Amino acid sequence: MESVKHFFENKLMLTISVTFLALLTKYVLVKLVRKYAKNKGEDRRDLVNNVKNFLNFVLLVSLFSLWAREMQTFAFSIAAFSVAIVLATREFIQCVIGFFYLVSTRPFRIGDWIEVEHFVGEVSATDWIKTTLLEVNIKSYEYTGKTLFIPNNKLMTSPIKNLNFLKRYATHHFIITRDQSVNPFVFIDKIVENAKSYCADFYDVAVRYNQMIERRLDITIAGPDPHIKVSTTELGDTEIGITIFCPTERAIEIEQAIYADFMGHWYSEKDKPQSQSKELTTKQ
Repeated sequence: MESVKHFFENKLMLTISVTFLALLTKYVLVKLVRKYAKNKGEDRRDLVNNVKNFLNFVLLVSLFSLWAREMQTFAFSIAAFSVAIVLATREFIQCVIGFFYLVSTRPFRIGDWIEVEHFVGEVSATDWIKTTLLEVNIKSYEYTGKTLFIPNNKLMTSPIKNLNFLKRYATHHFIITRDQSVNPFVFIDKIVENAKSYCADFYDVAVRYNQMIERRLDITIAGPDPHIKVSTTELGDTEIGITIFCPTERAIEIEQAIYADFMGHWYSEKDKPQSQSKELTTKQ
């Protein structure tokens, strides 16, 4: 009994024990959740992240309660330097406040695609100080392999764009620019038909997903049928704007297929006057 009493009176040993127990519990729970998610084929990164943050919070509160008297004495002894300490740790304090802001407002979850300032990425983890993003090239919808660490205080002062709907389906827009030697309206209907054929295998799913986004956001978005708009640039060149609503991983594939069709029709129409003039020359 004396040894047990002595153990609980020894705050250093108790601190080490509580820390070890909390870390061990976190490790076991994270392992179990990841194993369950792997067996079920589900994405449980958000739950894993919440478990880590909750146990870190419990550990911090426990240690604070354990050393509260010593910390209070220490705080009184450095009261004259409190302002300097606050100024020195201002960024850190703002990051902690930013974490509570993210937890309370939930502008995104683990696995969501977000854009902060000019950075775009998938949220892989959050903690009290920073938010970790796996950078995504928004033009090709591919991971760049880079990891971004954004301080939480930045997320309070910068606009956060939640791009989560782009993870599955994207309203992909691209422009083809050519000179005015060919009238694109001659073959534009064929381009539209081909674009519809490229989107035919996922059309029904795209319709449902498009309607779901419109209901949630209470807006009207382009899709699921392809849209083509012909205009001109400031220099007088022909500009073909094409918009397709398609699975994110197939956006570049379909874009290249439409490019190939367009170029084929373009050069076919451009070569017609030359071939006709050659025929006239031969007859003469």
